[in-house]
Amino acid sequence: MLATSARVTPEPHAARSLPAMNHPDITFSVVIPNFNNGATLARAIDSVLAQTWPAHEIIVIDDGSTDDSAAVAARYGDRVRYVPQPNAGVSAARNNGARLATGTWLAFLDADDTYMPERLAAHARWIAREPDIDFLFADQDFREPDDTHLQFSIDACAAGRSLVARHPGQVEIPIAQDDFEACIADGFAEIRTLSLPRATFLRLGGFPLEHKIGEDMYFFIRLYAASRRGGVVNLPLSVYYIYPGSALRKDPVAAQRKYVATIAALDEELRDAPAGIRRGWRTRLRYGRLSLAYMHLRAGQRRAAVAAVAPLMWSNPSLRSLRDMASVMRG
Repeated sequence: MLATSARVTPEPHAARSLPAMNHPDITFSVVIPNFNNGATLARAIDSVLAQTWPAHEIIVIDDGSTDDSAAVAARYGDRVRYVPQPNAGVSAARNNGARLATGTWLAFLDADDTYMPERLAAHARWIAREPDIDFLFADQDFREPDDTHLQFSIDACAAGRSLVARHPGQVEIPIAQDDFEACIADGFAEIRTLSLPRATFLRLGGFPLEHKIGEDMYFFIRLYAASRRGGVVNLPLSVYYIYPGSALRKDPVAAQRKYVATIAALDEELRDAPAGIRRGWRTRLRYGRLSLAYMHLRAGQRRAAVAAVAPLMWSNPSLRSLRDMASVMRG
């Protein structure tokens, strides 16, 4: 973990130094997919309405909810655009919201999470100086449902720690193409802190509908492959709440298996990608397979563990693959 001193504290109301009215071309459409999150939806919407840089619009795509979500959204009147759709999954909801959006930039927030007040302003300042930047991320605060802090996303990954170490005390950290490999391999990309041009999102085709776990990383890898430069704000700009009933916690082995399948599905598309992009993808896939193997080992399923890492031997034969296989076989 990084030392606490590595985290930068923003000055109060720093975002107000760049009034929105001076940059009418920087408009954020915030897309909130929702499925039976009526209990937390108002908290999410309120966090967007509290932004120091006002959102151009808030679009709630209700993915077939059967709870009181519609009534919750209705309390906000025309401040929230509420769009119901038949249940089709979070990717379909986000894609639908992006198609309906009228802002120049997209931002996403799940209905059970929140934004920090500076979430949009911190990115708007950067975009105002570099309007052709391809994408922006930020740090994220992971919390328990009772708001107990767990970790920060930048601290939790190698690429994040490396970027902060190379730019000590810097709030805005540029990400060049040379950084993309590390960001893909072990990066801190989080959907709640992503800002990107709506045109870019539509050009890439949005999130994959056929993959339910890891769909965000699938999209991020494709975004890196299509980009020249991005950036990360070294401030926690969103809160991700970890709930015990989530799909990842209810059956982590099944979730990890689906995650590996999602990342592996990029193989064909990345055939002609830059070498660094493909190396980063291979490394992330390797980590995913190893994690799955160790989950099986902890459950006493040695044969399943070996099967999880076996594809590494024929897809990318190397001494490292041999060592991975040997490590799993030794248990």
